Amino acid sequence: MRLRTGIVLLVVLLIAALAALNWTQLSTPTTMSLGFMETTAPLGLIMLGLTIALGVICLAYVLYLQSTVMLETRRHSKEMQVQRELADKAEASRFTELRTYLDAQEQARAAQLAEAQRQFIARVEHLEAAFKSRVDQSDNTTAAHIGQLEDRIERQKAPTDINPQI
Repeated sequence: MRLRTGIVLLVVLLIAALAALNWTQLSTPTTMSLGFMETTAPLGLIMLGLTIALGVICLAYVLYLQSTVMLETRRHSKEMQVQRELADKAEASRFTELRTYLDAQEQARAAQLAEAQRQFIARVEHLEAAFKSRVDQSDNTTAAHIGQLEDRIERQKAPTDINPQI
């Protein structure tokens, strides 16, 4: 129980106890002035009635405020839920866009990689063809040199004995 509620409850209990203990004095009729006329009535009961009426009015006002706050809270809660759903949808949309962007980037990178591989393979094939051509040229050149050397040897008379003994 809150401190304010406890204090209000204590004051109400004190008023009820004083009214019960002093009932005879509260219900004793006295002459009282209403401003424009005088009447005889129990002043204590009138004051007690006005106090009870004031308490009921305050209680009704508190209940009205509390119900208004609860309705506002409910309305704000619903608005917050709608905003949360909108934010979730927007976030999901951003995730979808990000996914689409990443997929497009991945496809672009894959296309670049495939193009680089194709260029690399073409370059290797070109270098292989150039190397083969160079090897063939080297073979032809070597064969031509060997042929020339054979021709020179045949033209020269070779000694019959290569290792003459002296």
